[in-house]
Amino acid sequence: MFLLITMSVCSGCSTFSGMFSKLTFGEEEEPKSLPPEELIVLGMDAYNTGNYSEAIKQFKIILDEHPFSTQAMLAQLKSADAHYYDKQYAEAKVFYKSFEERHPTNEAIPYVLFQTGMCDYNRTDRIDRDISGPKEAIKSFNRLINAYPQSPYAKEAKSRIKDATEFLVNHEYMVAVFYVRTARYDEARHRLKYLLTRYPDSSLAPKAEELLTHLEAGNKPEWGMNRWMPEFMTKAPSERKEEKEAENLPEIPPEVSEPLAPENAPELDNL
Repeated sequence: MFLLITMSVCSGCSTFSGMFSKLTFGEEEEPKSLPPEELIVLGMDAYNTGNYSEAIKQFKIILDEHPFSTQAMLAQLKSADAHYYDKQYAEAKVFYKSFEERHPTNEAIPYVLFQTGMCDYNRTDRIDRDISGPKEAIKSFNRLINAYPQSPYAKEAKSRIKDATEFLVNHEYMVAVFYVRTARYDEARHRLKYLLTRYPDSSLAPKAEELLTHLEAGNKPEWGMNRWMPEFMTKAPSERKEEKEAENLPEIPPEVSEPLAPENAPELDNL
């Protein structure tokens, strides 16, 4: 009997050994992430192939787990770019502004200011909706022009300001026309006067002045308002801009547009 019991226990030794070898006490350790040198390569590879969601994921790991690494600055800037090209303009603007606040003297700041303006510029919709986009875009573009007048982005910023301003003019004019259509002539005159005072050199100024003259003379334009509505006024500035020949702007810093090997990852001073 003793022999049988001994044999039974011994035969189960390997079974118990296998069972206990699989047991863990407490929480299992989470697998360690890759080093930032490898993460930046994965992020840039994804970014350069248009896989922006994957790029954002890799850049986020760097910012969360390696915030003081030499790759963190690059990850922050390219995370902003990835959000921007993925048309997540609100999120991109947050990253651009954060980059500016943390690195105000970095050589990429002119580019960052331009892109901050573009985030608002591109979220502009129709003139009968929210107009905060072009207003904020103009502020960012003016900051760029005032701070970096010789930047290669200054010329393009001026062009964008012109389009955004024209959009705001169209908005004011459309509101005035709406007031005329609804027989709210006092409000219409107020809007037209504001337009002419605020934007005296706009392309719509002559038409606004003509309409205002009719209203002040008591000649209500009841013969059809289509005469007073420009064809292009319902387009967003970004849509009008796409109809023009776009300029090729250099991306700052140019070296980050190429896949980076770990040994070539940029240092903070070189970004």
